[in-house]
Amino acid sequence: MNLKDYVATVPDFPKEGILFRDITPLLQNGEAFSYAIKQMSAFAKEHQADIICGPEARGFIFGTPVAFHLNVGFVPIRKPGKLPRKAVTYAYDLEYGSNSLSMHDDAISQGQRVIIVDDLLATGGTIEATIRLIESKGAIVVGIVCVIELDALSGKDKIKDYPLLSLMHY
Repeated sequence: MNLKDYVATVPDFPKEGILFRDITPLLQNGEAFSYAIKQMSAFAKEHQADIICGPEARGFIFGTPVAFHLNVGFVPIRKPGKLPRKAVTYAYDLEYGSNSLSMHDDAISQGQRVIIVDDLLATGGTIEATIRLIESKGAIVVGIVCVIELDALSGKDKIKDYPLLSLMHY
């Protein structure tokens, strides 16, 4: 299945000069969405994931069904101020600004094998911040899965020491 058939390209979103790859059509098509989740789940199973982490917000969309499919837990990586209990935070830059991410302090245990699931690998800032949060708790990032990788932004250079599966490349 060619998943690119289920991605809409939106120019100048969220700001001028950005070519946004919209995965909404993929989510709306049950066969395409199921195919993507199965590919991601196979990668996570191959790397013996104990738990799945997904950055807000589209990492939630893909990460939770992967976790469900593998019968493992899911840890949401949130924007600061969204978690009600003690959290750890990491600040980072992305292709059109900056941000920070947080995770509950007790969400991951030392030695757990973690797969990070997200919709997009662009500059690598979000994934790198997620890795730092996970590793700060003594867990092991055993792989990263992204629906789309924007090759020209070289985000994989920031995460070159980790196994990576990108379902599509632009």
